[in-house]
Amino acid sequence: MTTMLTAVLIASSMLLTQSPAFAQSPTTTAPAEKAPAEKPTGKGAASVTKVRGTVAAVDRDAGTVTLKGPKGRTVTIEVKDKQKLDMIKVGDPVVAAYVEAVAFRVQKAGSGATPGVTTQETRISSKPGETPAGAVGREVTATVTITAIDKKARTVTVKGPQGGTETIKAKDPKNLEGLKVGDMVEITYTQALAISLDKSGK
Repeated sequence: MTTMLTAVLIASSMLLTQSPAFAQSPTTTAPAEKAPAEKPTGKGAASVTKVRGTVAAVDRDAGTVTLKGPKGRTVTIEVKDKQKLDMIKVGDPVVAAYVEAVAFRVQKAGSGATPGVTTQETRISSKPGETPAGAVGREVTATVTITAIDKKARTVTVKGPQGGTETIKAKDPKNLEGLKVGDMVEITYTQALAISLDKSGK
């Protein structure tokens, strides 16, 4: 649980420091125009990486497929529906898309939010008869408490549900506007990987 929370906090620090990896495709959610500044606000950013490779091996007994990327690295994945393995051959081109996103939402002290960490995992696969494809996703949500804000140093310190603290530096001081000690921050870190046979073969 502590390691998971650390990973989420690292992801949130990327957002606060406006990491170039996330700057490619930023999205921002703000309160409605007439909403007062005291309402919870949120920000987020995401990046998508697409990689093309080939099928390096198919193990029908184990129900696995080994994929090889453009730099020679391999990864073995489990195929739930073993009948799909009949449609996959060594050398077939594949395309993989990796999505990484982080978002945070501030909840004012007294809003009823409580510290905690939750994890949700999902798996999706193509239907029988369709081109073999699948996706796996993981979403980790951590609610932490702001224990200190140093506007001069442009840092905010947060405490996790188990008492561990992390200090995050904001590149843009505007990201610290409206924050107060005691406020809760809900950080959601999402990873997803989708893989399918590449019919185009390009």
